[in-house]
Amino acid sequence: MAEPQSPYPVISYAPQSTQDQEHLRILSICWYVMAGLSALSSCPAVIYIGMGGVMVFSPRTFGSGSPPLPAFMGWMFIGLGLATLLIGWGVAGLMAWAARSLVTRRHIVLIYVVAALACLSVPLGTVLGIFTFVVLARPNVRGSFR
Repeated sequence: MAEPQSPYPVISYAPQSTQDQEHLRILSICWYVMAGLSALSSCPAVIYIGMGGVMVFSPRTFGSGSPPLPAFMGWMFIGLGLATLLIGWGVAGLMAWAARSLVTRRHIVLIYVVAALACLSVPLGTVLGIFTFVVLARPNVRGSFR
């Protein structure tokens, strides 16, 4: 007896082409570079942390004859510098995680979220985010993710 056919279409994804694999590899490299640039661009916040430290621990450095600066100004500089540094490094870590996820073909939602966030970083992040969306929209590429 013949098996009854299902009324639902069976979707089978063709094996991933070498072009798709190459595009994912290039995207992964670009995401690693973007993560490094993001981490590096947040490092000048260390200057604000240093300025705040000088304001707190040596308040007379910034004024020769005037009254010393209030300590809260220094703590504000330190807090803003630390926040900027940690947010920048956090975004860089997410970008590196997305790059690794492209290699291992996992966490597709994370990659979409990081690509959307990267679109705010004009112009490099926008271009990289759009290219990521274009490559991940292909059925063969999308089917290769677990």
